[in-house]
Amino acid sequence: MADQAEALQAQVKGAREAGRKLTIVGGGSKAFMGRDAGVPTTPLDVSEHAGIVNYQPVELVLTARAGTPLTEIEATLAENNQMLSFEPPRFDDTATIGGTVACNQSGPGRPWTNSVRDQVLGIRLINGKAEHLKFGGQVMKNVAGYDVSRLQAGALGCLGVMTEISLKVMPRPAATLTLIQPMSIEDAIRFMNERAGEAKPLTGACWMDGQLYLRLAGAQSAVEATAHQWSGEVTEDAEGFWRGLRDHQLAYFEGPESLWRFSVNSTAANPDLDGDWIIDWGGAQRWYRGDAIMSDMEHLAEAAGGQVSLFRGGDRSGEIMHRQPEPLKRIQRRLKEAFDPDGLFNPGRLYSWL
Repeated sequence: MADQAEALQAQVKGAREAGRKLTIVGGGSKAFMGRDAGVPTTPLDVSEHAGIVNYQPVELVLTARAGTPLTEIEATLAENNQMLSFEPPRFDDTATIGGTVACNQSGPGRPWTNSVRDQVLGIRLINGKAEHLKFGGQVMKNVAGYDVSRLQAGALGCLGVMTEISLKVMPRPAATLTLIQPMSIEDAIRFMNERAGEAKPLTGACWMDGQLYLRLAGAQSAVEATAHQWSGEVTEDAEGFWRGLRDHQLAYFEGPESLWRFSVNSTAANPDLDGDWIIDWGGAQRWYRGDAIMSDMEHLAEAAGGQVSLFRGGDRSGEIMHRQPEPLKRIQRRLKEAFDPDGLFNPGRLYSWL
């Protein structure tokens, strides 16, 4: 665990001079994400560029190198009864903070406890010219103007190599419990949105296999009072369920079929597709397993007020992200040209045209 920024910078410079493309590699837990562009590349391994650089528990700020494992960060935060509020999925124990930000991965509490993008305060980044740049800072007031730091969330490394990330952290809730009750998918979507509109300590709302799960977290008195008012039975294995949902370790995610992620209006009727679903984020995130055509899925997502992506499996040589309108394409191409003019980093991983 050491500062490898200069070595990484030298590798980027060498690749640019030699005309080689680079694939940014960390822990490898999210290697399945993105397209398979079929372009020959050289791995740029950031996994050794790791370690917590600065942690101020009183200020609720932590800065870590991009290759730092999530397990190390969360263990350090736990010593001060703090946490990453966006509940980052890890898929396995090799997951790093850099990959989490690059893939914009947030867990079941996303609608209530913010996304990884919302918690990013600043970054350091090696661009395609091998320049080591700094954006943002370690306090919210530094996040102004063009927010380059948060722009990296979801870019899949296409804009550069993140070397350091500063994040806002949060205290752990004093109490947590989960209520469960049988319900149809249609009733669950309505019910979750009704509950989300109440001033209660709701931090998770998910439907799966005919069961609705509602997670409460916060002050002991508020959690107990809400559980008394709401219907449902307290489940004993709540922590295992939410962890399995977050990390895609539930049996649902082990199927051979393609896994699609819908990000839609939370109140929208569920798309008319045969197959198994998981409804998460109070209705705003929906998982579907089954073989389908991307264009058909896009139409269904748009009818529900959102977008769809082919998250895992399927044909990854085609487009796996929802189609973008031409004005947004032009903006993204201009950003790519500004940060990576020679197209070194992760070519075609996000879109075929980027």
